Amino acid sequence: MHFELCNKNSYFVNMISPKLSVIIVNYNVKYFLENCLLSVLKSVKNIQAEIIVADNHSADGSAAYLRSRFPEARFIFLPENIGFARANNEALKTANGEYILFLNPDTIIAEDTIECCMKYIQHDQNTGAIGVQMIDGSGNFLPESKRGLPGPWNSFGKISGLGKLFPKLFGGYYATHVKKDETGAVDVLAGAFIFTRKNILDTTGSFDERFFMFGEDIDLSYRIQKAGYKNVYLGSASIIHFKGESSQKKSASYHQHFFGAMHLFVEKHQLKNKNIIHAGIRLNAFLSGCKQFLTSHSKHISRTKKTAVICSQDQFTALVKILQHAVVPVTIIGRLATDIHDKDHCIGY
Repeated sequence: MHFELCNKNSYFVNMISPKLSVIIVNYNVKYFLENCLLSVLKSVKNIQAEIIVADNHSADGSAAYLRSRFPEARFIFLPENIGFARANNEALKTANGEYILFLNPDTIIAEDTIECCMKYIQHDQNTGAIGVQMIDGSGNFLPESKRGLPGPWNSFGKISGLGKLFPKLFGGYYATHVKKDETGAVDVLAGAFIFTRKNILDTTGSFDERFFMFGEDIDLSYRIQKAGYKNVYLGSASIIHFKGESSQKKSASYHQHFFGAMHLFVEKHQLKNKNIIHAGIRLNAFLSGCKQFLTSHSKHISRTKKTAVICSQDQFTALVKILQHAVVPVTIIGRLATDIHDKDHCIGY
């Protein structure tokens, strides 16, 4: 892999031994990345850190726009889009920090977020990786900040909606045993923010490049656990994550890649009862597709806000009673008469 390495003479790069390497993969989101880098610079003001940006051959002018604005960062401009996992791994090869932070470009981190993570991981040597509370651009908590392994039971609880109604029994997908403001061990951390030790990645390996779009974070979290370390959700630290910029979660492609990644995860780690798990994944994929169709169909129907019905008065009375039990609310503005002689209780003919 040949790539252009920029800002070689920056202070961050020439430090003999940076404490932290912040790795960000960019693809056509230069304005999000600009705000992200500004927040990172504030967050590492008391930490010896290097910032490495791997650009996946962006076509939005990211190179020209960002290079001059952030001489503190090191940019790796890749000659093609090699994907999230591989780009992170290319950047990791040049990292010199004792600690590594994998960070999405569409994020803004609080000034104390990195310091909180570093203090926690230094205090607890059994912690292998840390994730934080993620908040979307509207101020809402993102439940994927902390997750369980996406087995059939956890996935069913999420897709069916039972996880919201009965979180203790069906809430495993979003690790509801740890509240959003609490700190605790969870199975899976979100790839948008993973803070870990470099020596742990040397042992477990970094992101598996076979995962095309989803599952990289699940796989890495699982391998960290298998190596005997904890994945910790730190509810006292937070970031803003403007999610959804790079994927359409309602598309067929999204479902294909997501559930394909789940099958790959099961095969890679040869999980017990894998045939049952594969069957469960296929069932959840089917249920998810049904849910997507019904949601889309309901929204399509709901766009018809006002309806007039052409029928007799007796038929209209019966129809109104039936529609009172409809799943999708229908607003009937009145009856159109079938002929000129039927003018009672109608709005026209």
